[in-house]
Amino acid sequence: MTTGGHPLISVHPDELKFNFELEKQSYCDLKVVNNTEHHVAFKVKTTSPKKYFVRPNTNVIQPWDACFIRVTLQAQLEYPPDMQCKDKFLLQSTIVPANSDVDDLSPDTFNKDGGKTVEECKLRVLYVSPKTGQENLEENMLKSSRQSFDDSTNQSVQQLKDERDAAVRQTQLLRQELEMLRRRRHRKSDAGFSLKFALLVALIGIMVGFLLNLSLSSPSAE
Repeated sequence: MTTGGHPLISVHPDELKFNFELEKQSYCDLKVVNNTEHHVAFKVKTTSPKKYFVRPNTNVIQPWDACFIRVTLQAQLEYPPDMQCKDKFLLQSTIVPANSDVDDLSPDTFNKDGGKTVEECKLRVLYVSPKTGQENLEENMLKSSRQSFDDSTNQSVQQLKDERDAAVRQTQLLRQELEMLRRRRHRKSDAGFSLKFALLVALIGIMVGFLLNLSLSSPSAE
């Protein structure tokens, strides 16, 4: 039975993925969502019940609500051939009376007898190999190299920014001194002073032009 063309429940993710390490437990969490306005009961089954610990394996989800399931892979003593897993999981779901609790479910709740609709969702199992020590070392070295490069780049950019700012400040000071000399020129008519003033203005003009070019050619750090 579906509601509006949608299944009673949705399961995320649609497969169980375990990081497989010898003699270590691993777990995978599933989110089961009730897509209906009814109370929906579900039950989890597996082809290898001794390998997995499922909690809760049976529950009732209220309308439009969700439930989380944790599936734990028990510690294994040997690797499966080619890291391939043939285990399967099955989630059965069916609508139950309003305000039903998991303790109220009868043993035949998920039986299809009598025309009862029981939906089934199959999940496959994937084993993922953990990263080896060498892979971890290479990854850490790559991260360290990237960090060193970023730090060096940031230092170079900051240095260029400081040099540009210093050039701008120096240009402003020279302009202030030039304006001061201009005002002094009007107060003095001495020819010797005028010649010195002209030479000094020319020198300052050259320095201002050089500093302006330096400040414009330096990249800005944003």
